[in-house]
Amino acid sequence: MTGKVYLVGAGPGDPELLTLKALRLLRNADAVLHDDLVAPEVLELIPSTAQIHNVGKRCGKKKILQGEINGLMVALVASGLKVVRLKGGDPLIFGRAGEEIECLRRNKIAFEIVPGVTSALGAAAAAQIPLTDRRTSSALVLVTAHRASERRPSGEGAAEKDDSDWSKFVACGATLVMYMPGQNYSDIARRLTAAGVAGETPCAIISRATTRYQRTYRTTVLDLHRAPQLASPTLLVVGKVVRLADAAAMAAEFVAPEMLFKTALSQETHPRVNEDTIA
Repeated sequence: MTGKVYLVGAGPGDPELLTLKALRLLRNADAVLHDDLVAPEVLELIPSTAQIHNVGKRCGKKKILQGEINGLMVALVASGLKVVRLKGGDPLIFGRAGEEIECLRRNKIAFEIVPGVTSALGAAAAAQIPLTDRRTSSALVLVTAHRASERRPSGEGAAEKDDSDWSKFVACGATLVMYMPGQNYSDIARRLTAAGVAGETPCAIISRATTRYQRTYRTTVLDLHRAPQLASPTLLVVGKVVRLADAAAMAAEFVAPEMLFKTALSQETHPRVNEDTIA
């Protein structure tokens, strides 16, 4: 008997942002392969009878190779199990879903994709930043600094090519949301400036978005190099729309919104999570 794989988005952290379908699949899963960025509160929704495999890869530190993840999925499905491949945010945005889809198709395995709230949307909503505005930005661009740095060849010419690629986004006046920006904000600021982003352009770093540990740091491209090292995962929002955030919420450099996790999903069954355990 052959099972089925579900590529499921776990959302940005708050378990209330799971879709109803994602919740149903988790509660009925035989096996779950999850990334490091999936919040502990979401993992607690998995039944005790299910196999749970942490297959996370973060910041270049790989616990398991992508080929091994693919092989594990195939083996579990061949045993007739319902397998949930659980990814932080949305599975189709910077989640290596393309490689896993190719593997499943190659092995003639049935699969389904269940979208989730991607981190950019969750973080912007939690920080009250509209990502588009007809007066300032009519386009939105999602990039990942981590992927760019992995693939970026060395040499001055390569750096200039990266900067010219970013200039395409600047030319259309798009809001830029950077996944996995890392901590080298000096380099990011240099590349933004070289691409034509004005120094006074506002930006915000959002850490652990939609969780009780969320922090938001507001600055400008000119002063981005002074940004503190906030806990990962983080996102960087660059654009005039950052000025449209709630003035009271963004008045201080750090914002710790009250995030209550006593929800219908977790009120009775989920213990309070220590901050050090948050991925």
